[in-house]
Amino acid sequence: MKIPAIEYSGIVYRAHHPMWSFRPLSGEGAKQHGGRFNRPGISALYTSLDPTTAWMEAQQGFPFKPQPMTLVAYQASCTDVVDLTKVKTLKALNLTKGDLASPWEYMANQGQEPPTWQLAKKLQEIGYAGVIVQSFAPGCKEENRNLVLWDWSDAPPHRIAVIDDLGRLPKSVESWKTDGK
Repeated sequence: MKIPAIEYSGIVYRAHHPMWSFRPLSGEGAKQHGGRFNRPGISALYTSLDPTTAWMEAQQGFPFKPQPMTLVAYQASCTDVVDLTKVKTLKALNLTKGDLASPWEYMANQGQEPPTWQLAKKLQEIGYAGVIVQSFAPGCKEENRNLVLWDWSDAPPHRIAVIDDLGRLPKSVESWKTDGK
C-alpha cells in the first residue's frame, strides 16, 4: 500500500529557549541532540499545531516547574507530509502508536535504534518532508499534535515563515550578552 501524503497549511508554534530565539528556523538543536524523529546529525524542525502543545513539548523535563520560553508562531504550507495520527497510515507503515511513543531517548542511550528513527529515515528516503504526529510530552492528550519537518525552507513546497511582523525577535546572540556573565 502506498503511504498517503497530505498538505499541511496553517499556523504552527514552537516554544524556544529565549537565548536561541534569534534562530527560530535553524533546526540545529535537534541536529545536535537528536529527537524523536531525527537521529543526531540530521536537522529537524519540531513545531506544534497549537500553542499549548508547543509549551508542553518545550517543558518536558519541567512540567511542574516551567522554565522561561519564547513562543514563536509560523505560517506553514508544506506538501509531502505523512499524517501518523491516522490508523490506516500506521498500518501501511507496519507501525503502532506504541512504536511512536517508544522511549526514544532511553533507547538511543542504550545503543538501540528507536523505531521512530527508522521510520524517519525511511520516509526521508522516499521523499517525504515530515510528519504530523501526536505529542507524547507529559500532560498531552491524543488531540495534541506536532508537525515535524526534515525538509523546510522559505519557499514552496515546504514553506515555513516566522510570524514577526513587528520585528520583536532578537537578530543575534549578541542581544543576550551582558556584563560578561
